[in-house]
Amino acid sequence: MAFIDYYKILGVPKNASESDIKKAYRKLARKYHPDLNPNDSVAEKKFKEINEANEVLSDPENRKKYDQYGEHWKHAEEYEKAKQQQSQHQRSYQGSSGGYSAEDFSDFFENMFGGASAGASGRQVKFRGQDFNAELQLDLKDVFTTHKRTLTVNNKNIRITIPAGVENGQIIKIKGHGGKGINGGPNGDLYIQFSIVNHSKFKRDKADLYTTVDLDIYKAMLGGELTVDTFDGQVKLNIKPETQNGATVKLKGKGFPVYKKEGQFGDLFITYQLKIPTNLSNTEKDLIKQLQTQRR
Repeated sequence: MAFIDYYKILGVPKNASESDIKKAYRKLARKYHPDLNPNDSVAEKKFKEINEANEVLSDPENRKKYDQYGEHWKHAEEYEKAKQQQSQHQRSYQGSSGGYSAEDFSDFFENMFGGASAGASGRQVKFRGQDFNAELQLDLKDVFTTHKRTLTVNNKNIRITIPAGVENGQIIKIKGHGGKGINGGPNGDLYIQFSIVNHSKFKRDKADLYTTVDLDIYKAMLGGELTVDTFDGQVKLNIKPETQNGATVKLKGKGFPVYKKEGQFGDLFITYQLKIPTNLSNTEKDLIKQLQTQRR
């Protein structure tokens, strides 16, 4: 994996303060946000790089590791352990009858850090590749059905299956599609976080959906039929006489797909909102007054 200069991505020097990093991130995030750059693959890639850089540099511990180990900062603990082992070996063999030269210890150290030389140990230590993190923005309608999609991560196309019912903020792991392993070690994994935007008139709570529909006062009082929208079509409802404002009905199985449970759906809850007629004629007003008199 090519080295990524996070400082360069955010446009700050290596001695930048936490405040400078935060300001630079916010400025760039606003500039390249997908909502402001629809269908712009370059801006989308830049936005991901900015987020990745901020995740590392805004965390003091991660930043310290990155400054010291660069692209292999996630293996900092393994490298520190390798240093300790090298130091212990050096102390252990100092003054021994056979002895080890400085070159021997250099070979050992290179071996622990993935160098080409096998050195005194006779083998190379394998390190797991870096994990990658990506964000995928989808519309709510995109996750109503299971579908396939091709993503470009680190200049590599990856075809994934997105199960119906994925939730906003949910993270899935694509094994082996992260950074390349060191010295033949296993590749890292790719973690994809879903950002789901809802442009529909339905509110989602896991697999259940909620919506409000207008109900004219005449159907509310006398009853009748009403055609309403569900997420994937329309249905007819029978309105009971004397239905009150705010009354809620449940349509079983008309909600959202249940994640990784084929054929199972949540429910749709519909709340009636009475629609009061306006611009009444004199005749209508007289009739309503008569009704009012009858109800006293």
